[in-house]
Amino acid sequence: MTKIIGVLAGKGGTGKTTTSVNLGAALTYFGKDVIIVDANLTTPNVGLHLGVPVVPIHLHHVLQGKNAITEAVYAHPAGMKIVPGSLSITDLHTTNPDKLKRAVKQLVKLKPDFIIVDGAAGLGREALNAILSVEELLIVTNPEMPAIADALKTIKLAEKFDKRVTGVVLTKTMDNNLDISAKKTEEILENPVISVIPHDKAVRESLTRKDAVIFTHPKSKAAVGYKKLAASLIGHPYEEAVESEEGGFFSGLLKKMGLK
Repeated sequence: MTKIIGVLAGKGGTGKTTTSVNLGAALTYFGKDVIIVDANLTTPNVGLHLGVPVVPIHLHHVLQGKNAITEAVYAHPAGMKIVPGSLSITDLHTTNPDKLKRAVKQLVKLKPDFIIVDGAAGLGREALNAILSVEELLIVTNPEMPAIADALKTIKLAEKFDKRVTGVVLTKTMDNNLDISAKKTEEILENPVISVIPHDKAVRESLTRKDAVIFTHPKSKAAVGYKKLAASLIGHPYEEAVESEEGGFFSGLLKKMGLK
């Protein structure tokens, strides 16, 4: 049975799309069939994250009534599938976001294990339609008060429409006394923090390489964090050691010896 999960954030820049892409990649890593839908219609970035900014048929075509959503599904080399959006402002002006829910439901015909809907940040029409198109939500926020306050607004909006919040993903944590703690975040949002993703330069490098960080840097802090998140969603026990940013002791030693 297909699970339809929305990834939402009240504030832009929290790492929402990074979470959508890497959660999808991590679920694929565990053998699941995954489709990621870029429902951020104003500023779609899933295609940019994965090196396919322009495609012949995209989600905007679907919401314009020109194509079926099954025609807009593209396979990533790692196995996951994506439904990218259009970068064209012209397409934005002729697109009806109210058709998103029906389009997402049509993807169920392909029988994936998971459909991940990367919604728009904020509380506008795009974000609302993303919420309405899914069964449950992951809320992405940073450990700072503006992001957490906006996340609370998103949660309240979801609750208004009886959508279940599975949990909160706390991203870009720095392990210092400037971060709002996971415990305090849970108290404010009245929902569990189910994943903590540390700030990691490997994420920036993966964007440059146009791939998910769990494939470009599989032992990095962020990659292991996303794999643990995916494992928790499928009830799969998972532990993996994190490699240091230098690539581990022996890797560093080999570099110093000129053998790597």
